[in-house]
Amino acid sequence: MHSKPELTLNALTNFFHTPLDSLLNIPPEADNNGVLNLFRQVATTVPAYQDFIRKHGIHPQQIQTLADFPTLPPVTKENYIQHYQISELCRNGAIANCDLVAVSSGSTGKPTCWPRFISDEVAIAIRFEQIFHDCFFADSRSTLAVICFTLGTWVGGIYSANCCRYLAMKGYPITVVTPGNNLEEILRVVQELGSHFDQVVLLGYPPFLKDVIDRGLARGVSWSQYHPKLVTAGEVFSEEWRSLVLERVGSHSPCYDLASLYGTADAGVLGNETPLSITIRRFLANHPDIARELFGESRLPTLVQYQPTQRFFEVNAGRLLFSGDNGIPLIRYDILDTGGIITYEQMLTFLHHHNFDPIADLAANQGVNIAQCRGIRQLPFVYVFGRSNFAVSFFGANIYPENIAVGLEQEGIREWVTGKFVLQVVTDRDQNRFLSVVVELAPNHNLADIQQDSGKVNRIAASILSQLKRLNSEFANYVPQEYQHPVITLKSHGDQEYFPIGVKHRYTRNM
Repeated sequence: MHSKPELTLNALTNFFHTPLDSLLNIPPEADNNGVLNLFRQVATTVPAYQDFIRKHGIHPQQIQTLADFPTLPPVTKENYIQHYQISELCRNGAIANCDLVAVSSGSTGKPTCWPRFISDEVAIAIRFEQIFHDCFFADSRSTLAVICFTLGTWVGGIYSANCCRYLAMKGYPITVVTPGNNLEEILRVVQELGSHFDQVVLLGYPPFLKDVIDRGLARGVSWSQYHPKLVTAGEVFSEEWRSLVLERVGSHSPCYDLASLYGTADAGVLGNETPLSITIRRFLANHPDIARELFGESRLPTLVQYQPTQRFFEVNAGRLLFSGDNGIPLIRYDILDTGGIITYEQMLTFLHHHNFDPIADLAANQGVNIAQCRGIRQLPFVYVFGRSNFAVSFFGANIYPENIAVGLEQEGIREWVTGKFVLQVVTDRDQNRFLSVVVELAPNHNLADIQQDSGKVNRIAASILSQLKRLNSEFANYVPQEYQHPVITLKSHGDQEYFPIGVKHRYTRNM
């Protein structure tokens, strides 16, 4: 058994001395061998998993091929993570084999502790390298990476800071600064340090980064002089949102200047947007019928590519399961995300059938030939709708926050709202149900002044209704016309009941 120093040195040496192309160019057969080897290791070294499969009547020797793998029972927080002591979930029953503990946000219940070792972070650093290299060209541009995720025990900030530092250690001209989610400090360090670098990268949750950008603009910050790029995580957003945010920072390259991570506290980053996946998603956003044919729903999911040797995905009854190594290794873990997987070949074939060549489109938009185009990786795709319990049901139609967001991101509205809202179904005194959307005003707009202008409220309602009909066929067909018009309520920026500052926002509320 290797010692901690040996494991650390081996992980860092492999990452530092292996080019990104080699890290991502893994033979297909390695996918199957990797997940089977992981299962065998976990089944022989992790006390909790040994007990878990024994109780389900599974003997490790029964799992010989990938065809046997789906016979293993899925694990969840409820039946596995919360059922055993944290030490039992680690290899050899020893949490001391890990060197850091992160905490999940607790958005679905009690916060959960997730121990990990440096080798787990180094593996995830490849996802950051893929974005910084393929999207931001950070191998040749000096870069200030500004960590705007919450710091402390929460997973996002420390994980992102460490992964960016590993890139700097590997030789990328990256310097990291960690103001966390302190807006004043973010603006200060950007203005004080940003001009010393070729570009500034802001890493944080989408609504918070938008708030940072809007607050900066209100104070006269000229974002374009810093050539900003953005890395987001934690929420699905629309392509209208991407275009809006990049327009405000002076960007004209949406496929290369903003990339999202599909990450979880449970297992780090599972996949990441690429220039190719963004190009495809933007095409699908403009063709909702084609998107519905591909994804099977009337909402646009997050679309990322992933490395199957690190995170092995399956789909079980519409839910994503993944297997991957970590301080707490996970086998067929059900994180409650709905979505699906599409191979690289299947995706391109489907798009060609609809007369769209994403690679040619990406190259044309960059003004280069296909051979010079960065971000074309022959990796599989995973699409993620998020938790199904974040939707509201109205006359049998599932209405998702993604449908509402697009309505608020239209020109003539987006200038005076933050983009945050709360979607709920409310019952009046006569027990009639109606669709309610509570909208947060931008910080520089007074609620009393806006309320006097009924035209603005009507524009929001009309815009949301228009986008709901366009994007959500269930809404258009299930909801009677007299009930389709949403009721809009405006709230001041930072309203304590609906939009408390410093708290992770929930876009839906059950009455």
